[in-house]
Formats: sequence, structure tokens, C-alpha cells
Amino acid sequence: MALTACGSSSSSKPAASSSGGGSTTIKLLAADYGTAGGPDSSQTYWQGIADAFHAANPTITVKVQTIAWDNWSQVQTLIQNKQYPDILEGDAPQELAANGLLYPLTDVMSASTISNLIPVFAKQEDDANGTAYGAPFTTSARALFYNKKLFAAAKIAAPPTTWADLQADAAKIKALGNGTIGYGLPLGSEEAQAESYIWMLGNGGGYVDDSGKYAINSPANIETFNFLTSLVKAGDTQPSPATTNRQTIWDDFAAGQVGMAGGSGALIGGITKAGKLTAADWGVTTMPGKSGPLTKSLAVHDDITAFKAGGHAAEIKKFLDFAYSDKYQIQFDNEYNLLPATTSASTAISASNPVAAGFLATVPNAVVYPNQTNWNSLSALVKKDIGTAAQGTSPATVLGDLQKSATSN
Repeated sequence: MALTACGSSSSSKPAASSSGGGSTTIKLLAADYGTAGGPDSSQTYWQGIADAFHAANPTITVKVQTIAWDNWSQVQTLIQNKQYPDILEGDAPQELAANGLLYPLTDVMSASTISNLIPVFAKQEDDANGTAYGAPFTTSARALFYNKKLFAAAKIAAPPTTWADLQADAAKIKALGNGTIGYGLPLGSEEAQAESYIWMLGNGGGYVDDSGKYAINSPANIETFNFLTSLVKAGDTQPSPATTNRQTIWDDFAAGQVGMAGGSGALIGGITKAGKLTAADWGVTTMPGKSGPLTKSLAVHDDITAFKAGGHAAEIKKFLDFAYSDKYQIQFDNEYNLLPATTSASTAISASNPVAAGFLATVPNAVVYPNQTNWNSLSALVKKDIGTAAQGTSPATVLGDLQKSATSN
């Protein structure tokens, strides 16, 4: 998901909700996938929907605020201080629902809209009792991006399919000099949970075992981070993965300095904007695993949840049904090179965008994040700590500490 890309906020505190005189104001707090004040700010996207919705529903005003992903801790602070929005876009619902803060999805979204959600993502919104308290809003799938120009210069004939291939290729690319990075390994606080998960999947591991219980310090995961440590020590990655964010690696890839990096469709926009690589200079393939390509991709979704505190279920329902139309799903995903959360919008995008169609083809068989109640809190710890397991601290220790945190809450 985080999904996915990072942006900036228009402010740090949502405005107060008001109602009276036959009119109602509801608050929407959303992640910003663009740049504050820029033409790509999600503030602009949501404000356009809010204005169109108000024109169609004059008695309802939607007050919009966006917050950057790298400032997302502000959202947790607002919630802890009981400064709830009516609608939140960005966080998974389980922990919020367990604390009694959310409406069930059926209270704030029509049956027709719910049935249009992509099933693999919609299922992740359920709590332990099978009740959905959120809906996916935007999605992405992950793959390996590689620089064909650097591959040719390093005399690499084809992209890697195994970890050993990747390590050998990364070493060849590094040997080209001029600051080239073999594999960009972003394990900083922006999205370490996703990069780590991709590598875990390549060794048959993950955050949970087959029974759905946390297994962060499994032997497979420890072996995975021992391999990543060897990559880092050999200089086949950038020097400090634990403090390198995804956007930095994506920017360096777009600049032609990185041979390989994990990415979603959102990276394509950065490549185009940088103007350093033509469409013929880069490719996308399945992420390599320990002994072969991943058979299941990582797919990420950022969610919509609705808070009960304001008592505006009817108004929220009208707005969400409006905002989930194909027009706005497609607009968002075209703007940020992400994927839709609805079946109808996915069908429309697949028909006109071959690259998006390729990513969408992996979604039905994709692996997603755990839906345990404490995943939001645990994910924050993973973002903060897991990178150190590839950069000098014992993987068994780091993963063991995360396992303790996962199972003690």
C-alpha cells in the first residue's frame, strides 16, 4: 500500500465538523500521493470530487485534508486525541474497528458498490468475525524493474530469476562504477514492510504462517535477511538500506543509477517525469525468489474507513458511492500509476493500458498484508526496525523482537 507512494499534507489537523440549518459538513482525511501545493496533490483530486458531490447534493459539504505518507504518524496522534474524521483514506480497518470507532461497511456503502470491489482486497477488510469495516480504495502490485542499458553495459543477457542470479547481476552492475547501484534495497521507514515482505515471499516465508498466526522470526525469514545482509556487505546495494526510503530508490532508478529495484506501476510516472530513460531502456519482470521467480506477487491496498463519532452514516454513504464511480477510480489511478479497487474500473483500465493490465493480471493470485487487529501498530514497528536486520544487527534478534511485539498485543 502502502500501498504505495508518498506525498505532502495541506495541514496537520482536520477542520471541525458542523451541521445545522438543513446542511451537514463531513470531514475527509486522506493520504497524499503527490506533492503539497503541486498539481499532483491528492488534495486537488479529492477537492474536485467534493465540489462535484456538493453540486449534486447541496446540503452536504465535504471538507478535505490530506497528509503525506511520511507524516502519517500525525493520523495516529489525531485518533489518539479523539479528533476523528468522518472518512479516513489510508489505514486498514481492523485495529480501528476493534476499538469500536468504525461503522460496518454496509452502513456506509451501498450493496452495489461493495459487490464491485475486487474480491482479494475486499476480503482483507473483514474482522475476525467476518464483518467488513473498510473498503479498498486504491491498489498496487509489485514486480522487478530493471535498467536494460545497465544490463547491456554489464553484459547481462536476461533479468534474474533467482537470488543467486540477482546477486551476481548486482555485482556486475556495481562494477560499472560511476556510482551505479546493483539492487536498490529500500528498508527505511517509508515502506520497509513491503520490501521485506517481497523478499520473505521469495523464500516461502512471510509475516504469518499457513494458519494465519504471526511467524515473523521463522527460520525462512531469518535466512532471507541473512541473504540480504550478504548483499549489503558485498556492496551490491546502496550503502545504508535501513535508512533509505523507497522514493529515494525510485528516484535513483528513474535517473538511471540503479540496475534493479522492486516497484509498482507508480514508479513508471517517476521514470517518465525524470526523462532520463526511454520506454526501451527499462523492463518489468517477476521478482526473483531463492530458487525461482515468485509464484505469487505482493499486492497492496490503501483503505477507506468511516468513523461513527460524527453520526453521519447517511451522508458518508452518499459520498462514498459517488467517489467510487469508475470516473474517479480511473482518474486517481491514471494520475498516480496505481491500480483500481473495483472490478469495473479494472476492466476499463486493462482495455486501454497494457502495463496496468500486466499488473492487474497478478492480482487474483496475489498475497496481501495480514488482517490481524494489531497490524497497523505492528507495521509501524516493522517500518522502524526491520531494516536493521539487513544492516549489521542479527536478523534473529530483530525478527524475534518484532515477533514478541506482534504476539504480545
